[in-house]
Amino acid sequence: MRVSLFCLFLLIIIFPMSGFSQSVDNFIDKIYPELDVLYKELHQNPELSLQEKETSARIAKELKSMGYQVTENIGGYGVVGILENGAGPVLLIRTDMDALPMEEKTGLPYASTKKGISNDGKETFITHSCGHDIHMSVFVGTAKMMVEYKHAWRGTLLMVGQPAEENGMGAWNMMNDGLYERFAHPDYAIALHDDPFLPAGMLGYKSGPLMAGVDMMNVTVYGEGAHGAAPHKGIDPIVLSAQMIQAYQTIVSRRIAPTDPAVITVGSIHGGTVHNIIPDEVVMQLTLRSYSPEVREEMVSSIKRISEQYARAAGLSEDKMPTYWIRHPHTPALINDDELTRQMVDIFKNNIGSDKVKEVQAQMIGEDFSRFGMQERNIPITMFYLGASDPEFLEKAKKEGLDIPGLHSPYFAPLPEPTIKTGVKAMSLFAMDILKNVEMMKK
Repeated sequence: MRVSLFCLFLLIIIFPMSGFSQSVDNFIDKIYPELDVLYKELHQNPELSLQEKETSARIAKELKSMGYQVTENIGGYGVVGILENGAGPVLLIRTDMDALPMEEKTGLPYASTKKGISNDGKETFITHSCGHDIHMSVFVGTAKMMVEYKHAWRGTLLMVGQPAEENGMGAWNMMNDGLYERFAHPDYAIALHDDPFLPAGMLGYKSGPLMAGVDMMNVTVYGEGAHGAAPHKGIDPIVLSAQMIQAYQTIVSRRIAPTDPAVITVGSIHGGTVHNIIPDEVVMQLTLRSYSPEVREEMVSSIKRISEQYARAAGLSEDKMPTYWIRHPHTPALINDDELTRQMVDIFKNNIGSDKVKEVQAQMIGEDFSRFGMQERNIPITMFYLGASDPEFLEKAKKEGLDIPGLHSPYFAPLPEPTIKTGVKAMSLFAMDILKNVEMMKK
């Protein structure tokens, strides 16, 4: 019986309507009510980065109930569930678990109304406006699938629930807590991210660069304070900062090749206290985005060079040169492995449908899943996009020119059932293909 089922599994590569494919769909239909309950509970009970205590406990409980060997509190609230199933590769499947400090405005009956205290001590609303609740629901569904179809694969499965993706600390913290030393080092790592611009039921992919490396940088500009009515008596750091901001815009346009994507954004500037006093200090907060270490270094060094030259031109002494802070760790660029991505696309097209699989463009947002492939022994990784929006709404928005709520929007409202079902099927079949039972194939 097991051999015949596995043969059907192999036929799915060529015949999407095979018995195995129908079996998979039936099992997903069977478990979906549980996943729907899980999704809505997670959605209504979000937790901020580094505070995912109850969320991680829930994910751990789900994995334990299926027979996974579970370890908790890795690098904070990280969770690892292990399922060993004979000799074979080691595959890591990752979900993120944290939510955002913002108020949900979707009006859904299960909308989050939760409040909490942010890591800087301020009260805030909390919501899953990046869709990590979708990610976790697909993750749990995939874990169930891998248990149900153990006959179809061989190897070791590492199901990793990662905290603190939003602030870029989670993967770093788990690695520093010995993730790859305490557990089997993966041969592959895969993940997904929901996409509000793709209709539910669609999948997006891209080989190579998918998401950018991210740096958060502070530039502190000094000056000489004076009365606002006597600006000639001081050196105004607000004017100086404005000159620097304008000059920063030439870095990408004139210092970096047009073929190399890069972004420099000054997202915050703080200086001064009242109308009529020129302050002696201004702090600017920047985000830098790039896909290569060389471009990253060019941006950082150019910002420093421009800042210091403008400070000197303003007449400041060397002891009042700008100072800099760069968040550590930075988020490295997410580069999908070409071969692993091709394998994934073949599985998707043959089992979910070519019309449901779309190549997407790279984006300048960040994602620390990249770090799982960048340790002492580099491993192939790939992440795919999971369509999450109501197809009818997207079609209407396209026709009428309406705005589509994106990630981190208070109005982002995934369509749960087709999104989660498609995610579970895509992730499970891809995982089973990576870990396919070679011995069964020989029989």
